[in-house]
Amino acid sequence: MSHENLELNKIEPANEFMTKPIRGLQTKLIILTIIFVMIAEVLAFVPSVANTRLRWLNGVLDTAAAASVVVDGQEYMPLPEKIQTEALMATGTKRIVLRKDGASRIVASVDMPPEISNHYNLSETSPVQAIVDAFDTLIFGGDRVIRVTDQVADNRDMQIELVLNDTQLRNSMLIYSRNVLFISLVIAAITAGLLFFSLNRLMIQPIRRLTQSMQQFSEQPEDATRIIKPDNGDDELWLAEQHLSAMQTQLHSTLRQQRRLADLGLAVSKINHDMRNILTSAQLISDRLALVDDPMVKRFAPKLLNSIDRAVSYSSHVMSYGQAQEPKPKRRLVQLHVIADELGDALAGDIQDDDIEYVNEVPANLEIEADHEQIFRVIHNLSRNAVQALKADDEAAVVKRVCVGAVSEDHAVRIFVDDTGPGMPAKAKEHLFKPFRGSARAGGTGLGLAIAKELIEAHGGTITLTDKSSTGTRFEIVIPMQA
Repeated sequence: MSHENLELNKIEPANEFMTKPIRGLQTKLIILTIIFVMIAEVLAFVPSVANTRLRWLNGVLDTAAAASVVVDGQEYMPLPEKIQTEALMATGTKRIVLRKDGASRIVASVDMPPEISNHYNLSETSPVQAIVDAFDTLIFGGDRVIRVTDQVADNRDMQIELVLNDTQLRNSMLIYSRNVLFISLVIAAITAGLLFFSLNRLMIQPIRRLTQSMQQFSEQPEDATRIIKPDNGDDELWLAEQHLSAMQTQLHSTLRQQRRLADLGLAVSKINHDMRNILTSAQLISDRLALVDDPMVKRFAPKLLNSIDRAVSYSSHVMSYGQAQEPKPKRRLVQLHVIADELGDALAGDIQDDDIEYVNEVPANLEIEADHEQIFRVIHNLSRNAVQALKADDEAAVVKRVCVGAVSEDHAVRIFVDDTGPGMPAKAKEHLFKPFRGSARAGGTGLGLAIAKELIEAHGGTITLTDKSSTGTRFEIVIPMQA
């Protein structure tokens, strides 16, 4: 396992919002705000410009009506030319006609009435038509002669008619439109500024802080100081900071574990090379020792040979946890009671000086379909953990016992490893079967449980920590029988 294989993919910092402001959130926010304000102003401008046109025309009609009322009721006779000219100039019209009771009377008029382009009856104009007429004047008006009629005050029997050029009308509407545009731009700028400063503080700065934290952490995830520290808050951005902090903390922890595994794998690889040579030499010496004609030697030599053979096999297959692939189980029908006896011999050196009792409760006739060496390793790892926990207890009166038992069930065998130790700490339970995190003692690696879980799952079984009424720890292993 090498450090190169554990390097995380680096994320290139995305500084586009710093180098290209037009693509930043701030600039987009200002532009969108101005656009939306202008759209709102346009929607308000459409009816207002129509009302401006109607007010202008009504003003001219009221002025003409005031001048026409003077001649109403008098005997018909043409007004002097001077008075007509003054009336036309006062109203800016070319003809003023007063209609009453079906009769029409020209109040004032130029000598040659111009050709009329459009006729507008204000008393019959709907709001939609007023808007259409307003834009018609803005776009096509300016040099046209129009006729405008409306009733005089509330008198439906009397109407005033004007013939005028729409140049002044259009100019008035253009001035109004220019003023509305200027005011709209000012309102849009003020609104965008207020919105920018408020959202910049509430959203843009926290988002930028999140982005910068992700960039800095991606550059050096091993540095714990680059983990974001969430500010106080209760909104979605605060929640995002909480999740980002948790994710960075988890990633930092995972990376540390991987690097520790890499260092461990490198160390084991170096040790493994020399250890195999040492074990090979020990194996040769043990073979010669077996030839010695001594009852005591002949009794213990086979057990010594089995232990050395097992160590050589482990050294050949296991380089480090997580790198070496465990061989596929070679499942055969084996006697579990014999394996438990072998375990007692392997633990003898650890338990004899600490008054720890090892009990083999596996039925003598219980058979199991499993890989002999792998099942031994699993039970050995669990039992050694139990022995180490018991050795840490210095009370002389405490019963120190490790018990291995098994029962046969329908199409499965249940194996248990039980001890009378102090039990497993809550932290170890939380990270059970996780390397470097599931150890129950200080200085432990937790690899024993992780390896045990891997081997049992390779058999299609399960391993669990079960609750018990008394003190101590109890692991249960369920291995199904092959179909």
